[in-house]
Amino acid sequence: MTTYPGIEELKAQAKRLRQAMNDRGAALTHSAALEMIARQHGVRDWNTLAALAAKPNAPAKTPLFVGAAIGGRYLNQPFTGEILSLSALTGGLRRITIHFDKAVDVVTFESFSAFRRRVSAQIDADGVSPRKTSNGVPHLVLDL
Repeated sequence: MTTYPGIEELKAQAKRLRQAMNDRGAALTHSAALEMIARQHGVRDWNTLAALAAKPNAPAKTPLFVGAAIGGRYLNQPFTGEILSLSALTGGLRRITIHFDKAVDVVTFESFSAFRRRVSAQIDADGVSPRKTSNGVPHLVLDL
């Protein structure tokens, strides 16, 4: 994955390029300098480079392993806990079992509660369960 400097650094590069060219007697507009900086970074134009530079670099994902502390949302309720088991499944999925630090109420009805301390679910590479509740929320979403 290619990473790009921030927008301010790219603009500063264009400003330095423009100044250097002007010092040599070759007038260069600011927009032309921006386009040249984009080509130096291997993209077709300034707008493309600006969009790529504005995207945050993907943060490193939290490695999943047995015994790791993990947090996220189960049935849209926040939790923290420990991974008890982890195994690979077909299709790029994994099966995970988590023991919650504090029991999670899995019922949204005000007059009734059902608390769970341990859950097993399938997750994808992003730590999201392919199974969803009736309103479309994934059963399990890990904070990676």
